[in-house]
Amino acid sequence: MKPGRVVWLVGIALLVEVANVLLSVAYMVMYSYLIDPGHPESYYQAHVQVAAPWCSIIAGIPLMFAAGRVAGRRWEPAYAMTAAGIVWGAYAVIDLSLLAASGMSARIAGLVATSLATKCAAVWLGARAATIRS
Repeated sequence: MKPGRVVWLVGIALLVEVANVLLSVAYMVMYSYLIDPGHPESYYQAHVQVAAPWCSIIAGIPLMFAAGRVAGRRWEPAYAMTAAGIVWGAYAVIDLSLLAASGMSARIAGLVATSLATKCAAVWLGARAATIRS
């Protein structure tokens, strides 16, 4: 696999990370303005600590499935799973780097493990779906 293609796959992983963060922010905006308005900012800060990992898990599954389909379509079926593995590996490195920089508790570590496992399955299934020929 050429370096340019690997960079492209890392770009997909970065795009998934950005989309995941934006969806978490969108959830918090909806939560603070529509679902439970009228609380001080500290209330919402505490809520985002609990909700953000779950947003990442729930929104990350379809995002990584789509990333796997995109990556899987670009190569022959023999290389689709390798492409999916590169996307997931790059995502894991980016995500774990961001979490390490912000500090990770034991509770968060368990959710991160769940998040990465579901994303691994989703990207694999997406790449697998891209290789199935009608």
